[in-house]
Amino acid sequence: MPAKRKQSPAETPEAPVIAVLRQHAEVLFAQELEELIKTDNRQRPPNWKLSPWAVATYLMGGTLDNEFEIAPKYIGNRRLMEIAIATLTTDRALLLYGVPGTAKSWVSEHLAAAITGDSTLLIQGTAGTSEEAIRYGWNYAKLLAEGPSRSAIVPSPLMNGMGDGKIVRVEELTRIPADVQDTLITVLSEKTLPIPELGEEVQANKGFNIIATANNRDKGVNDLSSALKRRFNTVILPVPDTEAEEVNIVQQRVTSLGRALELPIEAPAVEEIRRIVTIFRELRNGVTVDGKTKLKSPTGTLSTAEAISVVSSGMALAAHFGDGSLQAGDLMSGLIGAVVKDPVQDQVVWREYLETVVKERDGWKDLYRASRDVS
Repeated sequence: MPAKRKQSPAETPEAPVIAVLRQHAEVLFAQELEELIKTDNRQRPPNWKLSPWAVATYLMGGTLDNEFEIAPKYIGNRRLMEIAIATLTTDRALLLYGVPGTAKSWVSEHLAAAITGDSTLLIQGTAGTSEEAIRYGWNYAKLLAEGPSRSAIVPSPLMNGMGDGKIVRVEELTRIPADVQDTLITVLSEKTLPIPELGEEVQANKGFNIIATANNRDKGVNDLSSALKRRFNTVILPVPDTEAEEVNIVQQRVTSLGRALELPIEAPAVEEIRRIVTIFRELRNGVTVDGKTKLKSPTGTLSTAEAISVVSSGMALAAHFGDGSLQAGDLMSGLIGAVVKDPVQDQVVWREYLETVVKERDGWKDLYRASRDVS
């Protein structure tokens, strides 16, 4: 029987190249971080990759001494970012607080990426988050075979962050049950994590700290105990002050998302983004931009993050089911979904807004017609 012919390297099928859907901040902005490290000659706290000044520049954007441009990651009040960064240079933990969609998680990720070069030490808060997810778990096969030992412990991101002297992120802190939240009190107060089964403890190395995010608008929120609140320095992130600021945020994010998702469409025109932002701001504030017409507000938050989602969904529709240019009809389905959360109450609010504002506003007739088509 003839032997099988061995495939030559040229005939061997190549392994498919898998592209990551969402890169971590420290990977996506690696060049910016490298340039900042090279030019940053200011004092750095222990275990920090950058000085506080350079971290602020990374977040807010700017031009370095070597003319390299740093893109802004947060568009808003610089002083708020300075307060947040200064907090992390002390032994106080940082709590980023605000309504949904005010870039709390975004800022948290970029702070961790700039300070320690690692934004992956993440504890995602949910109603089912257990104490073990915050402290540590056990490899039960080893535990039964060998008994309690360090090798049988499955470290949590918190334990790893303490040992490595890095920033740990706790997302949606108020969604974690109150008794589990209080697991953090000893860590924040004593900077140690007791392991009573072994009679040992893990002590935090310099550079360790916690950035938590929380909001008070979601259902299922658990209030923080006063003991835990005292151990955080709270920075409240507001919704964007001006329409221009919010338009800028949405434009930057949808352009970035379009590239990441490889949508075969150009970035939408600023005017289309401005219309979505105007609708969100008017319904959120309960009054039209000119202050002449009072409006009812829907039950949803209508955050900047939702505006980004509406425009991104419209881009996908235009790219794959349209002519490649963003039209009112592409935006409207996502827009209605963002506004109408309650099918009864919000439907009334939306209908009233369409008839009293959209229908009568110059240049918005296409949105009005598109809304009727979608309905």
